Amino acid sequence: MQYEKPFTYRWSPVTPGITALEYAQRRSRLAAKLPKNGIAIIAASDVKYRSGAVFYDFHQDSDFFYLTGFNEPEAVAVIGDLFVCDMVGVSLIALGKSSEDDDHTFHLFVRPKDAKAEQWDGIRSGTQAALDVFNADETGDVSKLSSLLSPFIADSSKVYTDIASESKTKSWYSRFARNDSPKAEGFSKLLESKGKFPLKDIIYELRNIKSDSEIANMRKAGQVSGRVFTDAMRQVWAKETDLAAYLDYGFRTNGCDTSAYVPVVAGGQNASVIHYVQNNHLLRNDQLVLVDAGGEYGGYITDITRTWPVSGKFSPAQRDLYNAVLATQRRCVSFCRANASLSLDSLHDMAELDLKDQLKQIGFNMSGKAIDTLFPHHISHYIGLDVHDTPGQSRKAHLKARQCVTVEPGIYVPDTDNFPVHFRGMGIRIEDSVCVEEEHPLVLTTEAVKEVEDIEALRS
Repeated sequence: MQYEKPFTYRWSPVTPGITALEYAQRRSRLAAKLPKNGIAIIAASDVKYRSGAVFYDFHQDSDFFYLTGFNEPEAVAVIGDLFVCDMVGVSLIALGKSSEDDDHTFHLFVRPKDAKAEQWDGIRSGTQAALDVFNADETGDVSKLSSLLSPFIADSSKVYTDIASESKTKSWYSRFARNDSPKAEGFSKLLESKGKFPLKDIIYELRNIKSDSEIANMRKAGQVSGRVFTDAMRQVWAKETDLAAYLDYGFRTNGCDTSAYVPVVAGGQNASVIHYVQNNHLLRNDQLVLVDAGGEYGGYITDITRTWPVSGKFSPAQRDLYNAVLATQRRCVSFCRANASLSLDSLHDMAELDLKDQLKQIGFNMSGKAIDTLFPHHISHYIGLDVHDTPGQSRKAHLKARQCVTVEPGIYVPDTDNFPVHFRGMGIRIEDSVCVEEEHPLVLTTEAVKEVEDIEALRS
């Protein structure tokens, strides 16, 4: 199905803040990294089921979303000039180029419109929207995927895909390519004969450097989420579960689409469990509460952690330990700039040294491997469409402008004789989402207050 797009489509947003032109540029950059007649194949996510017919909220495969903006299951995209076909049915992406100078074409295969199915499961975009909204050059019914892709792969020089590393439940396309579907007869053997090359590293390299639009989406998520955090600190909470519910409600009603991840709302010693998500204990006035949460906007996340006294006022010991972590966090944030020529691993080493010095000053014995016990996680990870974005991207490489990272030192004091009694059982982490710029950091989550005086003033 040949289709000529109107010139004005390029400036139309496909998803919040991201235009059709930007999605096309992303596909062009990926195609440019492939060899002549090489193709890349990537599938949409499936609906995941909690039990029986009860499903989880749908979350699109981040690589697929990055290249298409298409947010439905059973979808396939193919980019290249190798062949044309009439299809409608599942979603997949294949990217390629036929010569050094050629731009790519974009094939997007989706589920067809189906009134009966849509009455049960919701509206489908269908093939016409694949052309009109998602700006595919070709579209069709993926139920004919075998007849479409077999000649496409046969004519390619190399096939880039990550299906070999995916579980059988990863996506419809994974099961198809593994010959788990009767429609796939001969297809998986053809794919094996061509040889498969990993795709994720190529896509992650692109995703790791953010555009202005991506940074704006992350800033909005950070701004909304930070304000909700600050509002939560103003209030008195008796239960972890109530605070968790308030945050999710606040994110959604103030402009975010949803929560970015299952939050950590950990009172007292629960904060020593890094990924504590039960969120079902009572909060006591003499405790700190550690909250790790964030909203998502247009697919882009923010990641914030704040720790504050349940009573609204720090005890002397809580204040001392909190300020030790805060001083380290502020210093590490200040080095999130390209001209500092530091890597995330260098930043982590800096945090360890700084925390050792800070903790010695308040009475900790930091000999041996005490810092590994007190600070058991890394200072940072990349963020973007995923909370732990572009996994596998090196933490040893110098930070570059437009990378987005977290800065999250934490101290978790075991209830043992090895540490000062007045700090035992405390867990404190302070985390911001930060965009690296050339000469200074851009803190995306600055609305979440973190100075002791500011936190205590919220209850005054």
